[in-house]
Amino acid sequence: MLLRNRTEAGRELAVRLAGRQREGGLTDPVVLALPRGGVPVAVEIAEALGAPLDVLVVRKIGAPFNPELGVGAVAGDAPPLYDERTLAMLDLTEDRLGPTVARERTELHRREDLYRGGRPMPDVHGRTVVVVDDGLATGVTARAALRSARGLEPAELIMAVPVCSREAAELVGAEADELIWLHQPRPFSSVGQWYLDFDQVSDDEVVRMLTAARADARDRGSSDDG
Repeated sequence: MLLRNRTEAGRELAVRLAGRQREGGLTDPVVLALPRGGVPVAVEIAEALGAPLDVLVVRKIGAPFNPELGVGAVAGDAPPLYDERTLAMLDLTEDRLGPTVARERTELHRREDLYRGGRPMPDVHGRTVVVVDDGLATGVTARAALRSARGLEPAELIMAVPVCSREAAELVGAEADELIWLHQPRPFSSVGQWYLDFDQVSDDEVVRMLTAARADARDRGSSDDG
């Protein structure tokens, strides 16, 4: 099983979610993408659902000796979420990670400002929120995102991903009302191995996709009014 790219993966997920919507589910949906990789996936889902698209920025907390090794994540102004088992295995404490958390939160706010252009987070109270990423390996960033989204009091909280590990599915599924995935291959070492094209998504691409999605939403609103 190989996905061609994030756009194709988003279209496959969109078919499944649109079917749910036609059956009477997904009341008044809002799609929140985890940037950067989750945005091209979410674009296809938001279009299929006729739903607004925005971002939920999450930053991985890396180990001091290896920033690529995620030991936790932070979303918004919520307290960091740590993988306690990894902390214990690496003999790390939350206090030791304080400087890393501060740097990641600063970068998180920079990206929020860049992607939203000063606009506030959308009001999702009482609505169905679909959180989207391009895949789940450990699931720690998705868990932090879902906890942040849960604090906004949605009526229903769904996590949608094209591919995930079985371990991440168990952890993330406990945070969401429902986890929707296309593929759960074993063995699973990384998200990128299941894509033919897994090039990095740039900030400029994220801004462009979000701007286009907002324009499409305005056009839909004008058509509905007419």
